[in-house]
Amino acid sequence: MVDEAKVIARNKKARHDYFIEESFEAGIELAGTEVKSIRNGKINIKDSFAKVDRGEVFLHNMHISPYEKGNIYNKDPLRVRRLLLHKREIRKLIGYTQQKGFTLVPLSVYITRGLVKVELAVARGKKTYDKREDIARKDAERKIERAIKERY
Repeated sequence: MVDEAKVIARNKKARHDYFIEESFEAGIELAGTEVKSIRNGKINIKDSFAKVDRGEVFLHNMHISPYEKGNIYNKDPLRVRRLLLHKREIRKLIGYTQQKGFTLVPLSVYITRGLVKVELAVARGKKTYDKREDIARKDAERKIERAIKERY
């Protein structure tokens, strides 16, 4: 992700539920009122996912609330949106998704140089015990940090 990017939405649940193998930066094909709504922070990517269909990548279940002043120009909030990627990246994603257990999950939506971008990750689902291990590791790190702070 680019340094000067302004992060609009993060999918915290994705890092909890999946092992992230690789991530890609993709543009999104949007309508004008959707961009204005995203700039206002009216976006939810918690349950969204991407699919490769006929050589193109589409983002499903991303909710962009209708723009208040958009009237007839507003689009359906849950419509399927096309992601803009290079052909070689799409071929790589096709290779990953054909393997068992891999899925495409958006990690964040941000604005860089006036363009709305998505950080798309190739992810493998975690089992329940993997999640428990992560939680235990984070708790241990917090305890260590607390102990170090109390010492000094």
